[in-house]
Amino acid sequence: MAARIAAATAAMQAAQQSANTETKSSAGDKYETGREMATAERDRNAVQLHQAQQLQAELTRISPAAPCDTVRPGALAHTTLGWFYVAIGAGKLVVGEQEVFAVSAAAPVAVALRGKRVGEEAAFNGQAVRVLAVD
Repeated sequence: MAARIAAATAAMQAAQQSANTETKSSAGDKYETGREMATAERDRNAVQLHQAQQLQAELTRISPAAPCDTVRPGALAHTTLGWFYVAIGAGKLVVGEQEVFAVSAAAPVAVALRGKRVGEEAAFNGQAVRVLAVD
């Protein structure tokens, strides 16, 4: 996550520097277009930086080492749909040979499973999902 934040910050600074050093040529439109493109690039990188910082903040709020007996942020839940790590939305991860879906606490599947214990069921996408294990 730190690398993602550093990359977005560096790209944003480079785009800003490019916008600042754009010199006016005899074709005034070229100057304005180049400056506007650099500003737009900086803005895109600023959005990516903000998103990475939000993900970092979410990660610092969870306690993955704390014991879990219910599905909550920081929990690894084995269900009849598969394995879910409730933390940040990072998509499918492969741990060893096991596929695990990293989902945010706001993801629909995490919301449906929130607070469930081993053996309990939740409704998700019109089907019953049973919690098989929570770590």
